[in-house]
Amino acid sequence: MKLQNQSDFDAVSIFGTGSLNEAYARYFDGQSWLNPLIQTGVCPVALFHVSFEPGSRNHWHIHHAATGGGQLLICTAGEGWYQKFGQPAVSLKEGSIAFIPANVKHWHGARADSWFSHIALELPGTEQQNQWLEPLDLNEYTALHN
Repeated sequence: MKLQNQSDFDAVSIFGTGSLNEAYARYFDGQSWLNPLIQTGVCPVALFHVSFEPGSRNHWHIHHAATGGGQLLICTAGEGWYQKFGQPAVSLKEGSIAFIPANVKHWHGARADSWFSHIALELPGTEQQNQWLEPLDLNEYTALHN
């Protein structure tokens, strides 16, 4: 369901928006918020609720791992996109689940006309490292909405 107004988004966002995502803001176009769902070190996986204003998206990035690893997205509200490099973008909405294997270049974020949130689950692995890359080309992003 498209959520064009923040008040509509806030009403259905069961995990809340959390804090402005200042630590990673340079890797996002538009505003995003980050809400850690479990304390680091308590659980073997990192679990975050990420919220995006309409049009917000992260840059291309890779979750590197020698073994295991990767990322699982569980969409909780609104509508968004994710795309693996070299493949068509995939539409996401509440209840959608996306698995991005380790070492795969990808991006994810909101549609231009909807707030969006997902739980991001960093899967356990060895020799893990995130590599942030270039922003998604604006023309490519805009073409998703035509």
